[in-house]
Order: sequence, then structure tokens, then C-alpha cells
Amino acid sequence: MEPGLPVKVDVGRGLLAPARFVPSPNQDSRPPGATIDLLVVHGISLPPGEFGGPWVERLFLNELPASAHPYFATIAGLRVSAHLFIRRDGQVVQFVPFHARAWHAGASSWRHRVACNDFSVGIELEGDDVAPYEAAQYRRLAAVVVALRRAYPTLAPDAIAGHSDVAPGRKTDPGAGFDWSALAAGVTATVGGAA
Repeated sequence: MEPGLPVKVDVGRGLLAPARFVPSPNQDSRPPGATIDLLVVHGISLPPGEFGGPWVERLFLNELPASAHPYFATIAGLRVSAHLFIRRDGQVVQFVPFHARAWHAGASSWRHRVACNDFSVGIELEGDDVAPYEAAQYRRLAAVVVALRRAYPTLAPDAIAGHSDVAPGRKTDPGAGFDWSALAAGVTATVGGAA
């Protein structure tokens, strides 16, 4: 996804355009009647604190080699995914169509509703709990948020949370390095201009 290109959602296919689509096996159908009501922002880096490389993608494809790093041996058996992964430079990879359920939130709840995977879109940012996220990531995330809200009117303006919000005590991402006000400003600017 090149900077400056319009971000749109093909609702019929459940895909973001333009983004590279790499289907993850870690997905299934949403429950009957489920609507997309929540965006969950995550932070991930593999190995922890290291950016770049193929490892997040390999994790979401169940191809993470346990022998490539000591940490990988502890997570290689996980079956996880997200709808989108936004790299440090703002490039986007999509792993699960939006109409399908990605396995990103785990045991979770939001506003007295459990099992957030059923009704949410999971967006992973390449980062960790401490390091500041990049301006390119905020710009791209803001454009994605606006495009998703246009495509799915059930997404209310305040229906965006961190993984730590839906799984408190179990998860800490996207962490203190994530600037929620920067995202809000980016969404406002994107709505005022072209996505």
C-alpha cells in the first residue's frame, strides 16, 4: 500500500484496497447475525522489541520456525491472526477478510459483551509497549479507521479500543507508546480530506 493512495473497503470481498492479502488459516465464520461493532488495536513485534522481518507474517500463517529464536519456541504453537498488520513504514498486510472472524483478542470483553473476536476487527501495529509508534502508522491507521467506518456503519466513533482494554490484566498492548490523541487527530484530518 503506497502512501497517499485512497484506502477503501470492498465490502463484498471483505478486503482493504490497496493492501497485500495473505490469507491466514487462523480464521472462521462470525456467529450468525454478528455485526462489526468494534476495532481492536494491538501491538506486536517478533522477536519482542525488534522490528522488520518476516516473523509476524509467519506467525499468522502458522509457519513460525521455533528454532529461529529462543522466544519463538514459546509461541510457535499459537494459532492467532489479525485482520490487518500495519508495519512501521505504514505498509499494510491483510490476513483475514473483514466478514470473517480473526483470532486476535482471545478471552475478552467490551461493554459487557464477551468474545470480542465475534464482533470486532483486529488491527496489529508493528511495535511494542514502550517504543513510540511511527507517524506513518498513525496516518495509515487513521485512513483505515475512516474506511472501515464508511464500509460498516455499525462502527460507532467511540468503538475503538486497545487489546489491553478488552483483555485487562492479561494483555498490555498497544502500550504506553501508543498515542491515542494522535490517532484521533489523524482520523479527524482524514475525514476532512481524502482517505
